[in-house]
Amino acid sequence: MDINILKSSKDEIEVEVESLTIAEILRVYLNKDSSVSFAAWKREHPTKKPVLAVKTKGKTPKKAISDAVAAITRDLEKIEGDFKKLK
Repeated sequence: MDINILKSSKDEIEVEVESLTIAEILRVYLNKDSSVSFAAWKREHPTKKPVLAVKTKGKTPKKAISDAVAAITRDLEKIEGDFKKLK
């Protein structure tokens, strides 16, 4: 998956992601993080890729995104394990 960093500073980042699904999942998990003060996505036009904006306090935005991805991965692995138990 390609992620294009459009703007980056100490406590803010804007990244272009591949799909709305990825942007929305990241937004939900980022907003659960107490060090994230703002996380939202926008899309200029339906033919354009969404842009995820993140503002943090206490940790870098890249670290916050990395933590969100790790949490998503853990949850997906748990769900996968639960499905395997159903066999």
